[in-house]
Amino acid sequence: MKDMLGSFAYYWLRKGIDKMAAIYWLIAFVVLLGIEAATMALTTIWFAGGALVAFVLALLGVSVQVQLAAFVIVSFILLFFTRPFALKYVNHNTVKTNSESLIGKHAKVTSEVNNTEGTGAAVLNGQEWTARAEDDGKIYPAGTLVEVKDIRGVKLIVSETQEEA
Repeated sequence: MKDMLGSFAYYWLRKGIDKMAAIYWLIAFVVLLGIEAATMALTTIWFAGGALVAFVLALLGVSVQVQLAAFVIVSFILLFFTRPFALKYVNHNTVKTNSESLIGKHAKVTSEVNNTEGTGAAVLNGQEWTARAEDDGKIYPAGTLVEVKDIRGVKLIVSETQEEA
């Protein structure tokens, strides 16, 4: 009778542990969704998907090791395959800030841009910048309108504007 009672208690204790794993996965899912809702930065949504799959597996009585493996695998699959798509369509209205916002704008050369001699300056948004040509062989005389292609350190990397090309 004692062994039977021990087996019965073990069975229910084991069932209780399985239910706790499901509860922990559910808590993780809710917390990850809460973080995502608070930040709206597409940072934790992938892991919330993994936690949801692990939660379902816990309800089905699958071992904790399989739950953890499923969490990691599903999270990374979601991260690698859906993140580029989501970033393209979800955050497309993000306003560029700082130097990112200058790329593609037009600047006026104030001092000849010559990469060979290491000279050049251009005015962009009322500020004078050191400028270098995107193509090493190109020289842009003062007064030329150029397009900013990149920013490296404190130098504008410029090329001819589309209108002039």
